[in-house]
Amino acid sequence: MALRGICVLELAGLAPGPFCGMILADFGAQVVRVDRPGASGDVSHLSRGKRSLVLDLKRPRGAAVLRRMCARADVLLEPFRSGVMEQLKLGPEILQGENPKLIYARLSGFGQSGRFSRVAGHDINYLALSGVLSKIGRSGENPYPPLNLLADFGGGGLMCALGIMMALFERTRSGKGQVIDANMVEGTAYLSSFLWKTQELWTQPRGQNILDGGAPFYTTYKTADGEFMAVGAIEPQFYQLLLKGLGLQSDELPHQMSMMDWPEMKKKFADVFAKKTKAEWCQIFDGTDACVTPVLTFEEVVHHDHNKERGSFITGEEQDVSPRPAPLLSNTPAIPSSKRDPFVGEHSKEILKEFGFSQEEIDQLNSDKIIETNKPKAGSKFWILHPNIATFRR
Repeated sequence: MALRGICVLELAGLAPGPFCGMILADFGAQVVRVDRPGASGDVSHLSRGKRSLVLDLKRPRGAAVLRRMCARADVLLEPFRSGVMEQLKLGPEILQGENPKLIYARLSGFGQSGRFSRVAGHDINYLALSGVLSKIGRSGENPYPPLNLLADFGGGGLMCALGIMMALFERTRSGKGQVIDANMVEGTAYLSSFLWKTQELWTQPRGQNILDGGAPFYTTYKTADGEFMAVGAIEPQFYQLLLKGLGLQSDELPHQMSMMDWPEMKKKFADVFAKKTKAEWCQIFDGTDACVTPVLTFEEVVHHDHNKERGSFITGEEQDVSPRPAPLLSNTPAIPSSKRDPFVGEHSKEILKEFGFSQEEIDQLNSDKIIETNKPKAGSKFWILHPNIATFRR
């Protein structure tokens, strides 16, 4: 796989960090998740392909263990607020001083500097500060976040993974690692570059523009059975195919781009869509360029013909279904692990042995509770009923 031989130490955190680490693991990196003592596990459930080491970084000997591991690692991924790693004496100056090739990836909410760098936040806060949240929502309603996908996973985890890949590539030329300041605010703002470069498309209030649900040809409609269809017929030729499928005549409607008539047109389209079921509309529009598709549920998406033909979803050994890693690489595709996620501390001893610790050292660390080992019993199940919030907030 593309990242075969790359060793990543992922300090356990919330959603963005685990997602970043899972991307690297899916494409072949050896990812060790460094968990806190007493942790219940990865509450984000994004530990596919990783192994778990429990290490108490708040104790000097625990921090010393991580320093020793970083001397052999390629990447350190840390998800804490600015200053936390320095307090633990694990800042980049120390770790890169001992291993100049180390790529030190810092994934935070607000970045390593600035007045917000040491305050708590979540996806909605990062989305708000990036400016993007102000653009999302229906006309006359409050802005609302699209789940926690944009800031946590797009601007955060995915951007951090991109930064790590670029740093790994640059290291092949310079032989040196570097520090990556990845944060959700700036990552999300960068994702919105198109919005900044196309201000002429966003002259109307939120929810009244072409691409934010204002246009009758770029929105969703409810069907007769209470399901939904998505319409994205922007270009004139696609719009004509939409009208044909709906049984409407263009000469009986206002011009497509007559914004003052959009509310009336949306009502007319809604009335037509409400007369047939989702399955009936699929029969009409499937295979056409009208840009009309069904809004699939998680249950439906796995069984959709297109997704089945491409193998877009995979099943783990516990019959859990998830999306296949993307993008597809022709020569070195991702081969995601089908095994269950690791238990907290399941691999503590074997990981330390691989990093050069002697059996005597490992036993002493275990005895002193610097590390923890938790081997699951045969046939046991692990349930997270009340996940604990991370001690170090991102």
